[in-house]
Amino acid sequence: MGTWGTGPFDNDTAADFTNALDDAKPGEREALIRGVLTRTVDATGRLTEGEEAVAAAALIAAQYPGGDPIDTPYGPEESMPAFPDDLRTLADRALARIIRDEAGPASNWVDPEDWKQWRANLNRLRTVLAPPSPSIPLFDVEQ
Repeated sequence: MGTWGTGPFDNDTAADFTNALDDAKPGEREALIRGVLTRTVDATGRLTEGEEAVAAAALIAAQYPGGDPIDTPYGPEESMPAFPDDLRTLADRALARIIRDEAGPASNWVDPEDWKQWRANLNRLRTVLAPPSPSIPLFDVEQ
């Protein structure tokens, strides 16, 4: 696999995934993203689609406040559908699985500084994707 940066689309596998998204019919793109995230969450043993799941998570995060727009030539050229909220949680769970897997995508980094930056990027995505905590008042103050 060729990797040229620490961003979610900065590797051959993620670029191939975005090409597959571009080649898919608009109505099939959500299913492709859901599939790669589900397989990553459910994977036992070695992760085989970690890079694709990171790219999918970045596409979902881009649709939420605090998410970065996808402005790389390696991202999809076609527009993505508005993703349902359950994909937000699924993407967060997939990233948690990827971060825990030391033999998966994390093992691609030779330079420890690149590994730290890549991990920081995943944690930033998780911050955007983490479902907002419900706002529950601790007590009601009447005036």
